[in-house]
Amino acid sequence: MKALPKEIIYVIIDEIQKVPKLLDEVHRLIEETDKIFILTGSSARKLKRGGANLLAGRAFVYHLHPLSCFELKNQFDLEKALHWGTLPKIFSLEENTEKSEFLRSYADTYLKEEIWSEQVIRKLPPFRRFLEVAAQCNGKIINYANIAMDVGVDDKTIKEYFFILEDTMIGFFLEPFHNSFRKRLVEKPKFYFFDPGVVRSLSRRLSASLTSKTAAYGEAFEHFILLEFIRLGSYFQPDYRFSFIRTMGDVEVDLVIERPGKQLLCIEIKSSDTINERDISPFIKITKDIHDCEAIVLSQDRFMKKFDHVTCYPWKQGIAECFPELKAADS
Repeated sequence: MKALPKEIIYVIIDEIQKVPKLLDEVHRLIEETDKIFILTGSSARKLKRGGANLLAGRAFVYHLHPLSCFELKNQFDLEKALHWGTLPKIFSLEENTEKSEFLRSYADTYLKEEIWSEQVIRKLPPFRRFLEVAAQCNGKIINYANIAMDVGVDDKTIKEYFFILEDTMIGFFLEPFHNSFRKRLVEKPKFYFFDPGVVRSLSRRLSASLTSKTAAYGEAFEHFILLEFIRLGSYFQPDYRFSFIRTMGDVEVDLVIERPGKQLLCIEIKSSDTINERDISPFIKITKDIHDCEAIVLSQDRFMKKFDHVTCYPWKQGIAECFPELKAADS
């Protein structure tokens, strides 16, 4: 390494989790040279379990997500994003059959390389079944007992499976909002996979079309919008905390964002192309009960509207309003 020409500053090591001992050498070279190391990997689980040198205090940690609509710009197509997701590889494939084959093989590769090869689980068939059931429950309140019954394992195993998905960054928990609030709230979390295309593949829905004004389309749109917030929050506002609200009467706030130094932001996500006051009356009512709250609706309506204290945005404009850094990046 010391023999490298001075003009070579960056050293990139991909899939670092496969050779954890390299981190000791990287640690030493960081101390002894002026080289900048970029270490990438798809899972930190093996590093954590093996007691590897995690370079505490000597490295910055970033999560690289699938592509945001703001990165894709003119290449972005909402209907395609809902159906195929936004993994970079998808955009190099022209035929739908190729995209289907890629997404289906993705799950197999993930199972073999990230789970099975690390011997995280003892039996592969139940985990395969779990992935399909979990994908079908994407964005819904987690009921461990029901999923355990469908998969044929116990509750404890299902909880461990979910934590494996989170640890390998294939999905994440969205926790319920816990601050003081006078309504009785549901206290169980939701779980979301990291990409819409991967969800459709795991749940065996790739061959099914997504039709607007259906429940499946609405769920896919909500998933996509939520992922945009998670990704942009990770890049621009790592101190933001994301959650949701659901009362015992099933009134829901799709996304709640706690923003340090700012009002609590409550977001309703609607896939419809026309928003009226009647559509969002439960959201208007519940957000009135939340102290010092900004409330917005994101939809496919092309026009901004205001009903009571709630501002309704075209979805892309509304996201941009929440992340002014996007405007700075374009300038």
